[in-house]
Amino acid sequence: MNTDSSSDETKPSESADTTPDPQLIATAFHEAGHAVMAIMLGRSVEKVTITPKRMPVEGIRLGVCKIQKGKTKASRDWMEDEILILLAGMVAEESVTGRYCESGAASDLRIVRGLLRNRPGSERQLAKIEKRLLEKTVYLLDDDEHRQAIERIAKELLMKTTISGRAARHFYNMSVAS
Repeated sequence: MNTDSSSDETKPSESADTTPDPQLIATAFHEAGHAVMAIMLGRSVEKVTITPKRMPVEGIRLGVCKIQKGKTKASRDWMEDEILILLAGMVAEESVTGRYCESGAASDLRIVRGLLRNRPGSERQLAKIEKRLLEKTVYLLDDDEHRQAIERIAKELLMKTTISGRAARHFYNMSVAS
């Protein structure tokens, strides 16, 4: 299945007559953060999606940044790259909400902690590694080009709810070239 088709980019957002609610905006930035970090690290993004409908549990909204399996640039540490991608959603969301929303990133944090448990070390050492990788994520995303890429992808998601990986890479390339 080719998810880079233009049909992925035709879905309208929840309502054209009003501005999306803050939770949907935060979700769009969250998923855009995953996409930008994945592209930065040489991973191939298939598509990025946000769901405008609230889930029955605590009004949570869902989004997905689907990354192709097996398509990666050679990396010193595959696990570290995975963790950076997972944390990038929370970091990008913070740029909109002003705080890290652990409830919105609960699934990502659960995966991060599961990956870290595969490394040798005490709980305290693993917590230090998680903190270091969070700081590295903030550092990598904290420049005008990457913030602009996240913004462009998030705005497109708010308009269409789903964009192809090709479109995400296009917005990324536009931002880093300007």
